[in-house]
Amino acid sequence: MKFVAKYFPEIIMKSRPVRKRFVKQLQMNVRNLVGRNGFKADVQGQWDNLSISINSDDAVIRRAMINILSNTPGIAFSYEIEEHDFETLDDAYQIIKQVNGPSLAGKTFCVRVKRRGTHEYNSNDAERYIGGGLLKETDAIGVKLKNPDVTVQVEIRDQSLFAVKNRFTGLGGYPMGSQGDTLSLISGGFDSTVSSYLMMKRGLKTHYCFFNLGGSAHEIGVKQVAYYLWDKYGASHKARFISVPFDGVVKEILENVEDGHMGVILKRMMYRAAEQVADMINLDTFVTGESIAQVSSQTLINLAVIDKVTDKLVLRPLVVMDKPEIISISRQIGTEAFAATMPEYCGVISVKPTTEAKMDKVLAEEAKFDLAVLNKAVEDSVHQFIGNLVKEENDALEVAHVSLPSPNDIILDIRHPSEIEVAPLDLTHNKIIEMPFYELETRKSELEEDQTYLLYCQKGTMSKIHAHHLNKQGMANIKVYLEEKPKLVDTKAEKRALWEASQKAEAESGTETKD
Repeated sequence: MKFVAKYFPEIIMKSRPVRKRFVKQLQMNVRNLVGRNGFKADVQGQWDNLSISINSDDAVIRRAMINILSNTPGIAFSYEIEEHDFETLDDAYQIIKQVNGPSLAGKTFCVRVKRRGTHEYNSNDAERYIGGGLLKETDAIGVKLKNPDVTVQVEIRDQSLFAVKNRFTGLGGYPMGSQGDTLSLISGGFDSTVSSYLMMKRGLKTHYCFFNLGGSAHEIGVKQVAYYLWDKYGASHKARFISVPFDGVVKEILENVEDGHMGVILKRMMYRAAEQVADMINLDTFVTGESIAQVSSQTLINLAVIDKVTDKLVLRPLVVMDKPEIISISRQIGTEAFAATMPEYCGVISVKPTTEAKMDKVLAEEAKFDLAVLNKAVEDSVHQFIGNLVKEENDALEVAHVSLPSPNDIILDIRHPSEIEVAPLDLTHNKIIEMPFYELETRKSELEEDQTYLLYCQKGTMSKIHAHHLNKQGMANIKVYLEEKPKLVDTKAEKRALWEASQKAEAESGTETKD
């Protein structure tokens, strides 16, 4: 199994030293993610791509690798390829027909060849020969050089042929960790989840800070969406989740601050707390999901007043985005369902909030606030590594699970549709129903009481959470499908074993091979 990942174009445009640094970072990130998924791969950073070789044809490993390449910042797109030795141009054509021919039925296509080495033909000759053969001997409806339905990608290096089986779109952006660290102020809604994602996509290792205004259900929901974001887009690095109990701060504002300024002052208190939390973990910036004029505290005047409370750089990736744009991105990245159902708690709602806060008035109101309450909240904050957030709760969940489904079991694939599209689940003996996790609650009435359903996701975490939730509602027929973990593949060890075996065979036959 082999993949090639192409770098985001902005990486290619960098100077040679910067490009080398970005490539090295991306190479390390992919290696970390491979290890985290429980298998091994040879990941090599080339000048224009990453080459990933896996000594296995396991379908579980393939899906995991596709998921990694599709959701790792820094990758524009990736190819699943087959490598073959060949002699003649007709040999090359026969290989391409076997690999790509079935996918051309009823479609237009073109052939693009990259060639390196000494041959009796050039790239254009190869394209015409292979394209002509495919047109005659497959069910393609025609050749179309501009905007075809399918582009058949072929690379020839000396006498090796690389045929592209599938192409997967990546995130783009910069490799995680190449732009430093930041702290995202996350509430679990559309804005804060999208702003967190955009920071990770741009290469910033993103930690999370949640201000709990008094709702335990809200904190659980935020932990789940923060884990989802990290697990899908940022798991190549460790990150922190910091929960700051802000109910005391809310109480102090409600009792002492004039109604119209409560929202602005709450934000300034959050910024003060964020600055202290950032100092604890040596960060110089924090991120918010604020957008100009979206709510009263986010007018340009109010944002200027709020900013003056901190010396940290405040990053606002959504500052000029419209709400529909933000929701659209949340839908693409899989956080829309979390945000739409987030059990949010807000204890500070002004009747007539100011949209033009004056600094002298704000300072006068803040003088009534006991800052010891804020300092106590920061002191009582809880710091956890985000990788342990859901895992700790997940390990405590008592949910029935199976690794070998019976033929009558129905698999509910609860992954996001984008994940299913690039790496569909293929089981010979079981019916599979695609039901994204965010539709489970509204579609549970479709499930028959006397039928066993097995929830499936890539790692089993979300499946366990949702199965546990449905079990508590009396649906005991809901279980979890956990695929058997693939056998760990140690490419170097296997190569060594093969070499030793060949040496032994040669010694027994009286031949000798130089190392």
